[in-house]
Amino acid sequence: MTTWTLAPEAFDSPDASALRREYYDEVASRYWKRPATPQEIAEGLAGDGVEQLTPPTGQFVVGRYGGKAAACGGILLLDAGRAELTRVYLRPAFRGRKGAGLLLRTLEDEARGLGARRMVLNTRLDLIEARTLYVRNGYAEIPAYCSGPYMEIWYGKEL
Repeated sequence: MTTWTLAPEAFDSPDASALRREYYDEVASRYWKRPATPQEIAEGLAGDGVEQLTPPTGQFVVGRYGGKAAACGGILLLDAGRAELTRVYLRPAFRGRKGAGLLLRTLEDEARGLGARRMVLNTRLDLIEARTLYVRNGYAEIPAYCSGPYMEIWYGKEL
């Protein structure tokens, strides 16, 4: 039986880097309604603050399905009690295999381990699959806690 394994991993490991690149490609391409160019992807990843996704300020997790890198996500501590969920991604070939919920639970456990009591996140309205995932896993819409050009809806959950 093929199973999922999820564990913290350096954000710049080869698998984590490939997953982050694919994540950015997908969200940017959907936003622009055309394929993102390699240059746009590189520019989007440059200086994106991913280095904060390491203890004590955060954590990055990679999920493997049958040993193959399949998913990733990060948490960033915003203050003493809140962590932000970020860069949640499953490669399309691995969607529908219960990995997304497991990834969220793993990230929530990592946030608790860093002292967070609440998880928050922001996303775009067009990312319907992501929004459905969050609601299905207990996240509810909350008032905006930050602002930016790609932030249209905010969610939170007590840990």
